[in-house]
Amino acid sequence: MPEKWGMKVYVKGVALLTLAALFVKILSMLYRVPFQNLVGDQGFYIYQQVYPFVAIFVVWTSSGFAVAISKMLAEAEERDGEAQRHELLRVTFYYLSILSILFFAILFGGADLFAKWMGDPALALLLRTGSFVTLCMPAIAVYKGLFQARGIMTPVAYAQVIEQTVRVLVILGGTWIVMATTSSLYQAGQIAMAGTVVGELAGIILLWLYFKKYKQKKSVVVRKKIAIFPVIKELTILSIAVSMSGLLLLFFQLVDSFTVFETLVKGGIPIVEAMETKGIYDRGQPLVQVGLVIATSLSLAIVPLVAHASKKHGGRDAERFIQLTYRTALLFGFAATLGLMLVMPYVNEMLFETRELSNVLIIFVIQIVWLSLILPLTAMLQGLGKLKVPALLLTAGFLVKVVCNEPFIAKWGIIGAAYAGNLGLIFSAFGLIYYFKKIRPIRLAPMHFYMGTSLASLAMIGSVLFWIYCAEQWFSSSLPSRLQAAVTGSSAAAIGAFVFLTFIAKLGVLSSRDWFLLPFGRRMASYQLWLQRKK
Repeated sequence: MPEKWGMKVYVKGVALLTLAALFVKILSMLYRVPFQNLVGDQGFYIYQQVYPFVAIFVVWTSSGFAVAISKMLAEAEERDGEAQRHELLRVTFYYLSILSILFFAILFGGADLFAKWMGDPALALLLRTGSFVTLCMPAIAVYKGLFQARGIMTPVAYAQVIEQTVRVLVILGGTWIVMATTSSLYQAGQIAMAGTVVGELAGIILLWLYFKKYKQKKSVVVRKKIAIFPVIKELTILSIAVSMSGLLLLFFQLVDSFTVFETLVKGGIPIVEAMETKGIYDRGQPLVQVGLVIATSLSLAIVPLVAHASKKHGGRDAERFIQLTYRTALLFGFAATLGLMLVMPYVNEMLFETRELSNVLIIFVIQIVWLSLILPLTAMLQGLGKLKVPALLLTAGFLVKVVCNEPFIAKWGIIGAAYAGNLGLIFSAFGLIYYFKKIRPIRLAPMHFYMGTSLASLAMIGSVLFWIYCAEQWFSSSLPSRLQAAVTGSSAAAIGAFVFLTFIAKLGVLSSRDWFLLPFGRRMASYQLWLQRKK
């Protein structure tokens, strides 16, 4: 890989990687809506029961191992040159190969047992299909880590886009064919699992083609032996710590897979009804991802500035970026949560055909607030070189979910799972804030910020509720139910967003200078300046 690169090339690559990651997130959110419409709530339950098993390995590979490998390779080459890097790469590939075969054996061989623990033996076939994704781990992680270590981000970004695009096309196209021919929900779920495997294979092929393009001519490299166990230990710990925030929600879904359906059945709910109830509850997953787009964008776009600025002038330059990241994440995370809560019955029917369990989904989407803080805080702490304590705090939040989920469901029904999820995330979020302020004792936001956000929220609530009342009067008799929900819900969301942003700008909750640092913030800065000139 002979390409010479400087900061300009690197920044351009990071920007491309950020856009690719956002594209992947948005597509991951969007495909679930037509998929649920194709297979219904029972079919959505089948897919969501097995999805976290597969997604955990995909996220761990791309967000964990790839980043860990890139960091270790860059440090090894800087310290000891090409020979050290070559040997480190060899050890890493063999370790990941052994690990992937072990995970494949556990998932494929233990599929019947896992399905039995989930209370649905028919899920074993889906688990076996999805288990093949573990075999893609070594190639994906090593290729991405190798490119990132050299600052060549383009192949990694394109691979992410190709992986997700191929996956979604296989899932939706295959599901449509299955439902049109056999109407087998479990077969549709199996196709969906196969889509992830095919997407990963497409990514590997693309990365291999780029590797051939950048590969240097073979030269004699003198092998330099390295201690294997320290490499394996560092790679494992670093990969888990780096990907922990991305894995957290997937582990929460895994807890739900093992407890929700079985606890509902034990409580006397008929099997098919319990499946459909879990499927409706799972509608909350794509809605949470909608609300996390801003937080994800901040984590990817602003956090590198924190890492860079923390190295200058004793870290004082990082303070402004830290404050801005916290304020923006909380501001938009809270706004997205409140907006979804207000229009939930309409959004539920618009996207998923019915308004069932809208009260449960209202509680479920509160998770957006806590995750909007967890994602950027964890990423900023990583930028400051703090990995272990954030990982422990996230693990503690996961354990809260594990301990509370089943008793909460037994006591309150399906809404208990949403309570348990929020409780676990609250524990992690406040733990991270406390730890962050302990190592960087700065004021994250002034009282003016909280007061301005509260006033903007009240204005949004009033405007949305007034519009919903008017829309109900105007459209209730003239439009079909789902179309009415679509018109009312989308227009209410747009009005709420406009009112919220207008109040935020008028009150100066964020400065015009701050807006310029945010993705797509230039127009908001101009709008704020225009509003404040009207005093």
